[in-house]
Amino acid sequence: MPGKSLLGEKAEYRSSYSPDLLQPIPREENRRILGLAAELPFHGEDIWNAYELTWLNMRGKPQVATAELRFPADSPNIIESKSMKLYLDSLSMTQYQGPDTVTKAILADLSRAAGAPVTVQLHPLIASGSIREFPGNCIDNLDVDCGSENVDPDILSYASDATVSEALTSNLLRSLCPVTGQPDSGGILIRYHGRQIDPGSLLRYIVSYRKHQDFHESCVERIFLDIKKQCGPERLSVYARYNRRGGLDINPFRSDFEPTAENLRLWRQ
Repeated sequence: MPGKSLLGEKAEYRSSYSPDLLQPIPREENRRILGLAAELPFHGEDIWNAYELTWLNMRGKPQVATAELRFPADSPNIIESKSMKLYLDSLSMTQYQGPDTVTKAILADLSRAAGAPVTVQLHPLIASGSIREFPGNCIDNLDVDCGSENVDPDILSYASDATVSEALTSNLLRSLCPVTGQPDSGGILIRYHGRQIDPGSLLRYIVSYRKHQDFHESCVERIFLDIKKQCGPERLSVYARYNRRGGLDINPFRSDFEPTAENLRLWRQ
């Protein structure tokens, strides 16, 4: 963890553009804990949505938009979320020619911090799209005992020897910030093809993250690896969408067969 982390520290909001606020966190450390080598068993991306983006036009009039930010899963770094908020807020009193200029600045800064090209799209504040649900079967109503206080992959088991293609979802995902201890809640989609996973065991496994302290990205990678090891699906995708905090939501997607994820908005986002 970087020594100058802003997490848990009192911070003043800057009134001028400050890309130096961005604080990269190497993925390598957490991936080493998970036993991941340089060649990853998945691809994917981390989809961020920034709902409070604002800047000034050349006449000093405030402009507003939402930003969709996509970081490739093989980028060397993730971005500390509080530093992202402070960075985006630093644009609020800075004048730009237009949205394209803002997009180019954010694209350059985030790509530099992540160590790889990212994708940035600005969206005007219009009523577009709608609140969605994950596609698939929600397992939250299953009557199971959920007493584990630690993440335990041995919880996962098979339902049968039948080979299936299915999508299982839950809205009971919860983990803790590794520095502040604050809870982060969200939904998760498990899409796979292979021997049928017991949905009750999957629900118990997801609930076991309630006291687990880790970044969103690392939680999703751990879930992917545990399901792959314990249940051995031929194809697997894990997609978590966490509720927003500080005007940002973070939505990691990892897969060994799907190229990308739809940036759908769940009901609590």
